[in-house]
Amino acid sequence: MLELTMAAVSGADAGATAGMTMAEAPSEPGAVLRVGRDGALCRLATPEDWLFVSRVHLEFRCDPGGTWQLTWLRGSQADPASEVRLAVGPHVQPVGYGATVTLPHGGSGEIVVQDRTAPRSVNIGFYHDL
Repeated sequence: MLELTMAAVSGADAGATAGMTMAEAPSEPGAVLRVGRDGALCRLATPEDWLFVSRVHLEFRCDPGGTWQLTWLRGSQADPASEVRLAVGPHVQPVGYGATVTLPHGGSGEIVVQDRTAPRSVNIGFYHDL
């Protein structure tokens, strides 16, 4: 099971947890969870006016071995309006535009989508339950 908790945070709301949303999916091959502005396509939807987040920005997909992978999907722009980071414990790594990274099996962490032009971010906590 992959559990996601998302909070949209602006500079004035830093540290606030109001408006958090959650989603989960079983660790079965082909299971998918998406994050973005399009609520029809994404289980976790950000505010529609937050244009630094693509309509479908992130995709979590379970592979045949039950491991979850995170992909930052390429949008319509050549250069993204945001940065994406994966934090697991003290280790923080950038996620490249269009890149896929593997989430730790049976672990937890956070993915941060940071607006490059304003003090806003989308913080997605994850927990992969075995």
